[in-house]
Amino acid sequence: MPAATAVAVAVITIGALTPAASSAAGTNTVQASAGARPDTVQQGLDALVRTEGLPAALAGVKGRDGHTRTYTAGVGDLATGSKVPRDGQVRIGSNTKTFTAVVVLQLVGEGKIGLDSPIDAYLPGLVRGDGIDGRNITVRQLLQHTSGIPEYGEDVGDEALKSRYFDPRDLLDIALRHKADFAPGAKWSYSNTNYVLAGLIVQKVTGRPLAEQIDQRIIKRIGLRHTYFPAPGDKTIREPHPKGYHRLSAGAPLRDFTEIDPSAGWAAGQMISTNSDVNRFFTALLDGRLLPEAQLAQMRTTVAIGDTGAGYGLGILSRPLSCGGVYWGHGGDIAGYETRGGVTEDGRAANVAVTSIPTDVAVTRRVERVVDTALCR
Repeated sequence: MPAATAVAVAVITIGALTPAASSAAGTNTVQASAGARPDTVQQGLDALVRTEGLPAALAGVKGRDGHTRTYTAGVGDLATGSKVPRDGQVRIGSNTKTFTAVVVLQLVGEGKIGLDSPIDAYLPGLVRGDGIDGRNITVRQLLQHTSGIPEYGEDVGDEALKSRYFDPRDLLDIALRHKADFAPGAKWSYSNTNYVLAGLIVQKVTGRPLAEQIDQRIIKRIGLRHTYFPAPGDKTIREPHPKGYHRLSAGAPLRDFTEIDPSAGWAAGQMISTNSDVNRFFTALLDGRLLPEAQLAQMRTTVAIGDTGAGYGLGILSRPLSCGGVYWGHGGDIAGYETRGGVTEDGRAANVAVTSIPTDVAVTRRVERVVDTALCR
């Protein structure tokens, strides 16, 4: 489960390119006519389907004028050729990390968690392994991926996602079989295990399930009507959605991975949402509606991600825009779906979802370029 040059923040990154699918008309867009300026976001989605072979692409964009537009391309079901549902639900993968980080930082603001306290202050004796000691790793290092705790995802097979339930402790046990990646604080390296531990800390401190805390503290608070944390055993997607597809290996047939057990993602990647709800979440976060000023400032204090120009804060990424400035968001991959997006300081927002994880990082970069196009036009 590598981070794909550290920006393709994924839950399960074993994905594949899909065969070409026909492009469907975009939603809420003006039909092109002689002399009309083509919609560059729609063009970008169409290219992802037509040229990159992704079954479907969806986008939600809030412009400088505050007007929201939704777009679709491709087909929602390769077997039937059905349309892509407008603003359909998708699995949002590692965007879940930002929700988890917000809950942790709310608890920091309430004095219940210390950012620079060790894991052992909350989960005594739980985190021990080869070069791994929870007494020497802080909560901040978990949220910022500077803990050195190894990844578990490479040991979770795609087939297991179809049927197996993973308890969070199972995921931690898998990770602790490996040696530490580096000494705590020595550098940055993406690891989903960090957020499994963050989720366990939330549960220990509150005495309540993580899903409940996310629902009460975030989803209900800002009115995310199409966002939820699936219950154990729930493999479905509740509302209208495009099907998600996956290849088990390069050259293998596409398989329908819409219905999976997302427990392998848990606090790192289990949630389901829509492009518009994800935009609403990140907008509310940057507007200060979810965190006190001090905790939001900590969240937005980043470390560099190699030479990409991106930075990682506490569960949030900053990425440079071609038109100047940065946007803040996260992104996520889980078998069947990839999402990218974020919001700007002046309130623009864009989120793009595609219905297969590209195996070629260059295709993911093209997904990110559609986000850039949407935010810069």
